[in-house]
Amino acid sequence: MSFDFIPIHTRLVHPPKDDIFDILDSLPDLKEKDIVFITSKILGIHQGRCVECNKINKTDLIKQEADRYLAYEHKNGFNVNLTITDNILIPAAGIDASNADGYYVMWPKNTDSLCAEIRSFLCHKFNLENLGVVATDSHTTPLRYGVTGISTGLAGLEPLKDLRGKKDLFGRPLAITQVNQIDALTAMAVLLMGESDECTPIVILRGWNKITFNKKGCMQDFKIDPEDDLYTPLLSVMECK
Repeated sequence: MSFDFIPIHTRLVHPPKDDIFDILDSLPDLKEKDIVFITSKILGIHQGRCVECNKINKTDLIKQEADRYLAYEHKNGFNVNLTITDNILIPAAGIDASNADGYYVMWPKNTDSLCAEIRSFLCHKFNLENLGVVATDSHTTPLRYGVTGISTGLAGLEPLKDLRGKKDLFGRPLAITQVNQIDALTAMAVLLMGESDECTPIVILRGWNKITFNKKGCMQDFKIDPEDDLYTPLLSVMECK
């Protein structure tokens, strides 16, 4: 199988509000079964989800945006806000001030719906039936230095590959195994986007034929409630709003 990740260099996206569809209108021709990864930052800017840094306390903004939070002071002397936002475990509710020109940029609201709107626009523009759109962000992994990419919203594809009922190498039926394809692919897309001055907030994946395209696909397909998660004992200490 041959596939390619294609980083797309764009113009600067300007807080506090800019038009994502102006940027999408200049994309190169898309093909059937492409997947378009877009950083959540420019989606937040598109919705005007920006606040000047000097006009609000960041901790107050984090608490406003988080569904659950746990604040503490790290032993090295800096404040930490661990949060669950949109059913995603993420520091600081995903709020970021990098590449934001003096603003805090929040995650977009109703990310799946925005991805669906973008998908509809691109399908119409390029006359496509099968297309995936994925919102992305970088996040930290417990017990690991560095950031990797994670999906924060999607439309047009099924994020999981279900292996339940299939047999392993020794004929043992798999009981619970499902493969989270979309976060694995997102990690590579975010790596290519970069974290500093690359100005590549969009990456196109072409030729990945192991995923199922479905117009009704969304993030809700693979979110787990904190009370049902394997890590419930850790998550339960976080304060609900």
